[in-house]
Amino acid sequence: MSTATGSGTAVPLSATTLASLPPEASPAAYDRSSVTASIVHFGVGGFHRAHEAMYLDRLMRDGTALEWGICGVGALPHDRRIVDTLTRQDGLYTLVVKHPDGHREPRVIGSIVEMMFAPDDPQAVVDRLADPRTRIVSLTITEGGYLVNQVTGEFDADDPAIRADLAEGAVPRTVFGYIVAGLAARRAAGSTPFTVMSCDNLPGNGDVARRMMTAFARLKDPGLADWMDEHVAFPNSMVDRITPVTAPEDIERLAEEFGIEDGWPVVCEPFTQWVLEDRFTDGRPPLEGAGVQLVDDVVPYELMKLRLLNASHQALCYLGHLSGHRYAHEVCQDPLFVDFLLGYMEHEGSPTLPDVPGVDLDAYRHQLIERFANPEVRDTLARLCAESSDRIPKWLVPVIRRNLETGGDIERSALVVASWARYAEGVDEQGAPIEIVDRIKDRVMAAAARQGEDKLAFIRDRDLFGDLADDARFTEAYAAGLDSLHAKGARATLEARRPLDLRG
Repeated sequence: MSTATGSGTAVPLSATTLASLPPEASPAAYDRSSVTASIVHFGVGGFHRAHEAMYLDRLMRDGTALEWGICGVGALPHDRRIVDTLTRQDGLYTLVVKHPDGHREPRVIGSIVEMMFAPDDPQAVVDRLADPRTRIVSLTITEGGYLVNQVTGEFDADDPAIRADLAEGAVPRTVFGYIVAGLAARRAAGSTPFTVMSCDNLPGNGDVARRMMTAFARLKDPGLADWMDEHVAFPNSMVDRITPVTAPEDIERLAEEFGIEDGWPVVCEPFTQWVLEDRFTDGRPPLEGAGVQLVDDVVPYELMKLRLLNASHQALCYLGHLSGHRYAHEVCQDPLFVDFLLGYMEHEGSPTLPDVPGVDLDAYRHQLIERFANPEVRDTLARLCAESSDRIPKWLVPVIRRNLETGGDIERSALVVASWARYAEGVDEQGAPIEIVDRIKDRVMAAAARQGEDKLAFIRDRDLFGDLADDARFTEAYAAGLDSLHAKGARATLEARRPLDLRG
């Protein structure tokens, strides 16, 4: 059904309506019937569609990489909506770039040419992975999706879904089950294995994917795990583009301004970066032609992004929410927060980084503030505060550990951890409830609730913080920050330390 708008009638997005779209929507101009899906992607969320799928669409518009289309797979029950939406739209969707001046740049992306909902037919997904035409399997399954124990770094084989997949004769239900079953079939057939390409925000994401996937395989078939270690490539990558959750008004505005009826468009910032290790098992698209940096060592770029951009998101979200802000741009248009964030990045995050070839870190830090301050993106603090137990241990705790080892500054990082502990109490400074979104919500909230009787209760969780609760320098800074947040509030706490941030 078409949507009536103030400027006329919006056109429902599909392969048959591409020619009817306004030219400013930049519809995919290549022959999509000639695109072959040789990439299977698990986790077709907003970030994948603003990033990897966009880069491939860029190549296809130049007449290249038509053999590198995407087959999107939804593996979890809640993925049905995106699968149904994209199936109805023949895989098409609109990517809307939001510029700081209010200008919006829509582009209809056509690189996704197949969609599968794994729970409906798990064997069909395994067969698709076993098919030699599948040459890359890419992943955006979130930081927690790799089931890494935060302290030991080992695979969490006790996860109930994993236990079910490990049972004799089990039909795969997890990404681990699907990928390993697909590789087992490739091995049995003597065909070349596909590359497993992680696009998640993890230190050494390819290395993590390798360790976790082979650990799962070893529990199923040790010989298969050995074969994977020898023959399957797991390139590391650094991926970067702020992609907030699509809001109803984004859908409405797309229809009103550009005449496109899209059930699930994606909105993002103008900035995009992809640094990728050039290590593939069975070929790859010519990604360098789309602006991807192909390098031998991704680690310096990866650490830069995780410890500056991602950790700074954590540094701003809890303190910002407690102070009454609700969007990232509000926080980063507030000089008090800007000084704190730049202080963290310069004096705590950056000193833990190796040399990053070709990057001016001072310019990068200030560019991050500009990106965060884009008022059009409207990135919610609620999104940034979600799943903290999968984020703080990976992005901020390594910074704290490194600075404790070297005698570096840790006061700002300690305050960020304290602000998470205060946020996890589930009540803001005005007494209103905070909705905590975390896979171990009950555990972190229970720890936060004990802080009145034990000031260090929150950081005693060794799965999240290791032995930080035993380090006197950290606990002193953490306790001081927590006391100040309770006594003064977040804003007054930052105001009290602002002279230190300005002085460095």
